Amino acid sequence: MTSPLIIDTSAHWAAVIIYVIATVLNAYGLIFENEKAYKKSYYIALAGLLVHGLAILYRWNVSGHGPYMARYEVMSSNAWMALSLFIVFSKFIPKIRPASIIVFPSVFLMIAIGIFFNPEVTKLPPSLRSIWLVLHVSFYKIALGSLLIALAFSIFYILKNRTQIKWVRKLPELDIIDNYAYRFAGFGFTFWAIAMLAGSIWAYESWGRYWGWDAIETWSLITWISFGIYLHMRRFFGLKGEKASYLFMVCFILSIIALFFTSLIESSVHSEYFRS
Repeated sequence: MTSPLIIDTSAHWAAVIIYVIATVLNAYGLIFENEKAYKKSYYIALAGLLVHGLAILYRWNVSGHGPYMARYEVMSSNAWMALSLFIVFSKFIPKIRPASIIVFPSVFLMIAIGIFFNPEVTKLPPSLRSIWLVLHVSFYKIALGSLLIALAFSIFYILKNRTQIKWVRKLPELDIIDNYAYRFAGFGFTFWAIAMLAGSIWAYESWGRYWGWDAIETWSLITWISFGIYLHMRRFFGLKGEKASYLFMVCFILSIIALFFTSLIESSVHSEYFRS
């Protein structure tokens, strides 16, 4: 009889393969202006999203908790949420669709990297079961998806301002690109703040304190403040263009450290939660 772990990882690898195909078609369609390949990449990405979603639901059923315990399932669900948000946003804001050239590969890389962590199914301790944990993790996933789109437009601004690559020249005007980077950064900043608030309530339920300057909490706060500085500089000091793009990229790197690397610190009170 096939073990649940093999079924789970096989389904995730299948999603990775589908996303890779979508990424290749998407890049080819965008760079070589092949509209047919470009549109087909979205349909393939949706197929991958379905397979990926079923894999997450299967693991959820087997483990008895949502995808917010092991690093493996956290990265997988982060990828699913990022792509889902992008698909929804691109439906209503067609001009952001070129960001797929950043979003699609980011998605399959997150899943692939996650699989190399221990994928064993772990049970959530009763002391950590709380709706605030679900909200805490979910809002971070929404924030990451939004910030990934903002990153794409920050990169687009630099490319369009400095190169004459044909497909880049066909991106929206610089002021529109700059505006999308700003708006999606603001969206991500808002949900990052809500995630920290939900996390503080969960921390009180689990450990009896709202805030303890734990390494993960501290890095999350540093990241949120950095995005706040970025938005403040743009709103009140007129920061825009390449300088704003580079500043956002620094902030995004901090967010990656906060979400994916600080959980590796063994001295953190979160380390037991992330142990897998």
